[in-house]
Amino acid sequence: MASAKVVLKHSTSGLLKEAPLGFSWTTFLFGFFPALFRGDVKWAIIQFLVSIVTFGFSWLVFPFFYNKLHVRGLLEKGYVPADEGGNNLLAARGIMMSSSETTTSTPTDETTNAAADGTTDQT
Repeated sequence: MASAKVVLKHSTSGLLKEAPLGFSWTTFLFGFFPALFRGDVKWAIIQFLVSIVTFGFSWLVFPFFYNKLHVRGLLEKGYVPADEGGNNLLAARGIMMSSSETTTSTPTDETTNAAADGTTDQT
């Protein structure tokens, strides 16, 4: 079992998915099949092809990072953490930045408009 799980919610449909984090015992034991059963066809194909090229050695490597790849893929598809705890857990694992880090770097409309006009306030 993975060391932690995070609940992700799709931003438009509201669909909830529970995604494991940490070492993937299912990938260790069953290779590319867990990715296939999760609907992660891209990584299932990649794992299958790499296992053929490496004569199965990749089955010992992919479990260390597959869950992280799966969660990143869900985030790219529009899923967001369902609660603040999940957001903090993903930030602590280096999977995504916390919401406080992402909101501090956005420019204001006033500075954006001034830059677009080519005018700046030099007082």
